[in-house]
Order: sequence, then C-alpha cells, then structure tokens
Amino acid sequence: MKIRNWLVGVITVIALIGLGSSLIHNPLGLIKQLFVIGIVAVAIYIIYRVLVGRKPERSESRSYARAAKLSKKRKRVSQQTNSQMRKKPLRKRTASHLTVIEGKKNKKKDRAIF
Repeated sequence: MKIRNWLVGVITVIALIGLGSSLIHNPLGLIKQLFVIGIVAVAIYIIYRVLVGRKPERSESRSYARAAKLSKKRKRVSQQTNSQMRKKPLRKRTASHLTVIEGKKNKKKDRAIF
C-alpha cells in the first residue's frame, strides 16, 4: 500500500508540473484542449444514455418499479388505518350515572310465562 501511495503522489506531482508548464507557455492551447476533452466526454455520455435507454428491459424494470412503489403505498395506507384504530379516542366518555331502584328483588319471575 505504501508503494501505491508514493506512486500516486509522484504521478500527481508530475501532472501538476506539466499543467503549470502548459498554463505558463501556452494558455490558449490548454483551454482548447480542456474544451475538446469536455465535448468528447459529453458526447460519450449522451451516446451511452441513448444506447442504455433503448433496451426493452428498461420499460419492464420501470413498470416493475412503479408497481412496487404502488404496493408500498397501499401497505403504508393499511398500516395507518390499523394504527388509527388502535389510537385512544380524543375525548373521554363520561361514565353514565346509574342508580339502583329499590324494589321487589326477592320475587323471582316465572319463566314459563314469558
């Protein structure tokens, strides 16, 4: 690993020396060269995107991703409804005040009459 670090450092120093020399002796040539490199990189990127975009598998994966997203959304909605069902009501119900009416408790009714 130490050799690799030294090698990267040496190459970086040489590249910076060459870039500085080119900037001092021929700045317009350096700008033209960087411009051409940028145009070539953009052209390669556009060609790559066009070729990758034309694959038929792309539309299948897009439809699969859409279906998976919809499935997650449905699952999230059902989970929310379950959590809403578990929530306590916002207002507490007051206990109804029931009283016992004194009366004929000892007398049992004849079940056959009903």
